[in-house]
Parts: sequence; C-alpha cells; structure tokens
Amino acid sequence: MTQPDTAPLRAPVLGQLLLMQNVLCNLPDERSIFSFVCRGLADLPGVAGASHDPEGEEAADAALQRFSLQVGASHWGELLVRVYDPVAFDPYKPYLNNFVFMVAVILEERRQRRLNEEHQAYLEQRVQERTSQMLTEIAERRMVEEELRRSRNMLARTLDSIPQAVFWKDREGVYLGCNHVFAVAAGLERPELIVGKTDFDLPWPRGEAEGYRKDDRAVLEQRCPRFHIVEQLQQSNGARLWIDTTKVPLTDDTGVVYGVLGVYDDITERRREEAERERLQEQLTQAQKMESIGRLAGGVAHDFNNMLQAILGYTGLALEQAAKSPELVEDLHEIMKAARRSADLTQQLLAFARKQTVVPRVLDLNETVASMLKMLQRLIGESIQLVWSPHPALWPVLIDPAQIDQLLANLTVNARDAVGGTGRIVIETANQPGVANSAPLPLGVEPGDYVTLTVRDNGCGIDENTRAHLFEPFFTTKALGKGTGLGLATVYGIVKQNHGHIGVHSEPGKGTAFTIWLPRSAADDAATAVAAEAGPCRGSESVLLVEDEEQILNLGRRILQEHGYTVLAARLPEEALRTVTDFPLPIHLLVTDVVMPGVNGRELQARVAALKPGLRCLYISGYTADVIGHHGLLEDGMQFLQKPFSVADFTRKVRQVLDQEVGPAP
Repeated sequence: MTQPDTAPLRAPVLGQLLLMQNVLCNLPDERSIFSFVCRGLADLPGVAGASHDPEGEEAADAALQRFSLQVGASHWGELLVRVYDPVAFDPYKPYLNNFVFMVAVILEERRQRRLNEEHQAYLEQRVQERTSQMLTEIAERRMVEEELRRSRNMLARTLDSIPQAVFWKDREGVYLGCNHVFAVAAGLERPELIVGKTDFDLPWPRGEAEGYRKDDRAVLEQRCPRFHIVEQLQQSNGARLWIDTTKVPLTDDTGVVYGVLGVYDDITERRREEAERERLQEQLTQAQKMESIGRLAGGVAHDFNNMLQAILGYTGLALEQAAKSPELVEDLHEIMKAARRSADLTQQLLAFARKQTVVPRVLDLNETVASMLKMLQRLIGESIQLVWSPHPALWPVLIDPAQIDQLLANLTVNARDAVGGTGRIVIETANQPGVANSAPLPLGVEPGDYVTLTVRDNGCGIDENTRAHLFEPFFTTKALGKGTGLGLATVYGIVKQNHGHIGVHSEPGKGTAFTIWLPRSAADDAATAVAAEAGPCRGSESVLLVEDEEQILNLGRRILQEHGYTVLAARLPEEALRTVTDFPLPIHLLVTDVVMPGVNGRELQARVAALKPGLRCLYISGYTADVIGHHGLLEDGMQFLQKPFSVADFTRKVRQVLDQEVGPAP
C-alpha cells in the first residue's frame, strides 16, 4: 500500500512550533507555559489532545506519546500527547522532540532567572540589613565619640574654670596635662602644649624646678599627699608669685601610683594684704594717738569758747556804750580783734580734731580764702611763695566756712611737703558754667554750674600708682610719725558731703594740682547773707535763758534786755521749770545750753514746751560736734548757735528764730 505524502504538512507544523516557541518566551510563569503548550499541541495534525504530567508516571494507553521535559539535571515531568492518527503525527515527531526540549530549556531559563532574582533579592536584603547594621554601628560610634568629646570638653572647661592652677605629671616628672591658669603661668598659649614637657623646659629657674621635682618624688615615694607647700613661682613674664601648693599621688584601678596631681593658689595678694594689715595696724596706732590729741583739743576748746564768749559779749556791750570816747572804742576794738583771733584759733583747733559743728551758709569763696591767706602763709613757711588768683566775679557756694578752712589747710600743707624747700603754691578760683555742655563731666559730677577751687604746686609730683590710692583712709607716702594719711581722706569726705567733686592732676617732677568742684548756690550772690550781718537786731518778746555758766548767763541776760526783750534767767533746768510754772504770761523763746547738769537742753525744751505751747527754741553750746550729737541735737530743723558769738550774732539769731514759722515738734 502506498504511503501518503506528509511533506506538505511539515512546514506548517514547524512554523506553528516556532511561533509557539516565540510566544513561550513572553509567558510569565510555568503554569502559563504548560497550558499554552498543551493547547497548541492539541491543534497539531493527528493529535487529539495534550497534557502535562509533572510526576512522569507510566500510562498503559497506546495512543499516548511521551515527551520528556528534561534539560541537564532539571526534570519538569512529561508532555503526554494523545495521537489519534499516527500517520499524520509521525512525520513531525522529531520536530516535536526538539520543541519539547526547547520548552524544557525555556523552563530552566525561567527557573534560573527566578533563582537569580531570588538570590539577588536575598543578597540585596542582606546588603540592606548589613548596611542598616553598619549605619546603626556608625551612629552609635559617633554618639560614643561625641559623648567622649563632650566629656573631654566638659572636663577641660571645668579645669579651666577653676581659679587655681592644676597640673599632673607621670612618675618621671613629664607633664601629662594642665589647666589654662597653669598654662598661662608657664607661658603656653594652650594647655595641651604642656604635654611631654618637664619643669626644666618651663620658665622656672633651675633651682626652683629642682625643688618642685623633689616635692614630686616625696609624694610618689611616700604615697601620701603634701599640703600647703608655700614657695615662689616665676611666671613667663618674669613676675614673681607666692604660691600655696598641694600635691597628691595619682593611682590606677589596681592602686599603682603612676603620677602626681598638683594644685596651687596664688597667695601673692594675700601676703601683700597681710603686710598691708601690719602697716595699717601701725597707722591705726598712730591715728589713735592723734584721736586722743583731738579729744583733748575738743575739751580745751569748750573751756576756751566759754571764756571767749564772755570777752566777746562784754566787749560788744561796752562798744555800744562807749561811742562818745574814741580812745576807749579803739581799745575795745583791739580787745574784740584779739578775742576773734582767739576764737579763730579755737576753730582751727577743732578743725584739726575734726569735731567742728557743720553749719553751711551761702558765702563768697574769694572772701573766705582771702581771710585765710596769712594763716596759710604761716603754715607753709616763708621759703614758699603763696600766690592768690581769685576769679573777679565768682559765684556763691553753700558750705560751712570752717570746712573751707580745713580743705585749704590740708591741701596747702600737702603742697608744702611736696615742694620741700623753696617753691611756689598757687590758689585760684574759677566759674565753670554748664559743665555738661562745655567739657566731659568728671566722674561723679552732676550737670550744672560749678565753682572750682584749685591748689597747685611745683613740687615733686605724684606717680600713677600713688594717685590711685590718694584719697584712701590711712594711705600716706610720708615716713612713720610724719603723717596720719587722713588729710586727703578728710578733704574727700568734706567735698562729697557738699555734693562736690575733687580731681587731681600730677606728673612726677612736674608738680600737682588739686581741683575742688562745688555746686553753684541757688542764691544770686552772698551779698544778702553779708548784708544781714550789718548789726544787732531788737525785739520785745519774752525769752527764757538757761545757762549753767553764771558769767555767760549774766552776759546773755544783759544783751537781751538791752535789746528790748523780757528775760527770765535760770542757771539750772529745775530752776527754769519753776520759773516757767510761776510766770503767767506766754514765753516766746527758750535759749538753752545743750549740756547741763541733770537735764540736758533737749529734754528741757520738751518739758517747757508742754507748759508753754508755741515755744520756739535756740540751742547754744561751747562743746564740739560729737558731744552735741551724743545729746541728739544735730538734726534737721533745729536752731543752733556755736560759742563764742558776738552781740550782733546773738541778737540776729534770736530774731531769726522768733520770726520763723512754728512747725511740728521734732
């Protein structure tokens, strides 16, 4: 029987298989491939159907054709093709074998690709995990390093903030570190530059460096601290310090000593202060001696004032009655001048003792200074020329004239000592209008108009260091016993008390100028104050006069009576109280001494005022300011007249007190 010609069928089958092969490459997974292949094989000539057998089990069906999906070591099972027409199927069976092999290759390629992708994903995951782990480790390391850096910086800042010098060395004396204070003393810009150096590499003299090493060895060998090693240290700038050093051994965790730690205090200032305290103690002893002299001067001045009061008072009364005898008037005027000079001497004695009562008043500074020139010339001696240069239209100032005396006495005596032998001292005054606008304000000077008083000499001058301490109490450049150091301190206090300022300009060898700034008084000028002193004043009121000195009591009674007043006189406070009780009419003024036996003037005033409402009071005393202050008199609003006073002074003061408005009781 003749075989049918199957050649025409091969080409379409081969084309279909090639087309299926191309499509297989684009299918996503094995399941899709097997499904596509089975459907495609079912369409081939002579094929009834196809299926995939992953297990490759044996089948007894004779119509089944088996095609192994095997490539290398990989086996994907079998393709089972059910053939219903072997004649049509057999011609392209070899092609089908090749096709099935290509399917197995594609499957293997897919598997390898999947395995590669899985491996790649695994590797990427491992890389990510390792990268994350490394980043975490790096972050932790950075945190540790940052914490270590902060700890080191904190330790360095802590050490540098310690005011004492801190250092540490190894057993060989090589520096391991220090703080900023020690580095500065050693002449190093930064503490870390000390590392590796020894004491012999630093600016210490060799002998002192050997002493430091000896102390180190003692601490290391004895394994115990050494406290308060007082020694000297030479800084890099050559300055010599006194230091108090403590050294302790440094040990590790096992207790082995590996070095020494040292801390020292700069006690240079402390030793200087100790020396200064010794010097001040000597000055205090001298000042106490001067204070004793001052107390003696104050006591003597009280008795002088009472005696001078009698002389001035009775001389004043005599002058009022001796107008018809020119010779007697001239003699009385001479007595008055002598008494006034004696009173001036008493005031100077009180100024020396710094116990004068402060009574500010508006005055012409030129007149006050001019009245002192003779006394100042006697103070400085004839070998020094005293030049007076007043401003022609000087403004008035408000100050106690006695304080001006004290200012000039202290300044001219200092100038005299600075000149030494022959020389020149100039006293001058000036107006300083609108200080805030015309020139920079001196320290402590408020804006406004000022009057300046300058004392200038051509003496030895003052160096800068001395000028810095010039107004400090007890500071003096004079030899022991030649000065107390209180003169310029007193001048400074008086100036500040009067709301002024004092400045000094000086250069060694070129002389010195002290300038005092005093505020201009609100009064237009001092003429009104001077005019008010033209003569005595009269009145007709009732006055209670209490004075334990009988001579002064009689004098006061006579002065008041001759000037029109009704006078009730008493030596003792008890007598005064009886007099007030028995006197039926009003008493307008109480004139009382401050210090009296039994009851003082302040207490007497309170008791009399209770009996006579509206009573005014005038206190008089020959005692010094400290005694009066002890009895509570030196308060604002109280009227006081210092002995000795003239008839005119007394009557004007009485009139002034009587004419003032009565305020609330102090």
